[in-house]
Amino acid sequence: MARKGILGRKVGMTQVFGKNGELIPVTVVDVTPNVVLQKKTKENDGYNAVQLGYADKRKVLSNKPEQGHVAKAKTAPKRFIREIRNADLGKLKVADKVSADIFKKGDVVDVTGITKGHGYQGVIKKDNQHRGPEAHGSRYHRRPGSLGPIINRVVKGMKLPGRMGNNRVTMQHLTVIDADVKDNALVISGSVPGANKSFLMIRSTARK
Repeated sequence: MARKGILGRKVGMTQVFGKNGELIPVTVVDVTPNVVLQKKTKENDGYNAVQLGYADKRKVLSNKPEQGHVAKAKTAPKRFIREIRNADLGKLKVADKVSADIFKKGDVVDVTGITKGHGYQGVIKKDNQHRGPEAHGSRYHRRPGSLGPIINRVVKGMKLPGRMGNNRVTMQHLTVIDADVKDNALVISGSVPGANKSFLMIRSTARK
């Protein structure tokens, strides 16, 4: 199934009112026009994809391979580059621009981003486990508890203290409430991964 997509940056959340007066929480995403940096085909690369670049950066912050790559599209080095697989290659060419009008009101999309990082956390905050009794000398308050049978190793998948957040997550089946071409913005229902100003990839949904 051919997909379409665009890269953007999360601005923040707000709320709008629907036709029936219901309140809808939405996320505003800045989608300053992306530049097509490369087209990949099944014959040359083994799969079909369009590589997009978002947000210019100063030339001094990029190396020569980056500069040579974007020179083919006659554009500046980009901060965020991603591929949209199975994209419709027939209409797009290298150096073309993709803007907010690629989506319209009512489209269903999947949004991919990096979640907020929370550092090194214990199992109560990280995995929503319960604490132990607080009195009578138990000394078991916020510890991870028993690791199970003695097999001289930690079982794979065991919930233990560790890094929380900072993972790539895709929120599926979100609705485009508005596509503002003038202000280069998409208004998407619900929340999307990541902190404000983080980069996002918005694609038409992968499943019906």
